[in-house]
Amino acid sequence: MTDTRSQSAGGRVASLAALERAVVVLVVITAITHIYPGIVEGAPPLVLAGLGFLGGAMLYVRGIRRRTLVIAAIPYTAVQIPLWLVIKAGNYTLVGYVDKAVQVVLLVALLVLVFTQYRD
Repeated sequence: MTDTRSQSAGGRVASLAALERAVVVLVVITAITHIYPGIVEGAPPLVLAGLGFLGGAMLYVRGIRRRTLVIAAIPYTAVQIPLWLVIKAGNYTLVGYVDKAVQVVLLVALLVLVFTQYRD
């Protein structure tokens, strides 16, 4: 895979392969689809979930505990889907459907990342 290398604050080189860049983009999309509606609807849990996604993405890009972040992102993302089904209980929106589709793709990408790049 092609790597994009960038200098992290600690002087270490942090590189992202194509799959990793795709994961970061998907995480940012799902973060935005949580933060914006959370602010508009006045729903702090949505904002917090979105900030959790953004925080994880920022740590990952900086090269901080990447393996741990990828493994933690799987249940963190997976739990969002049933929570949405229960909390929205039939009052689903287009943004919600888009977000859940992004999250399903994100889950697949995270699993591929774990099993291809992090098997030791």
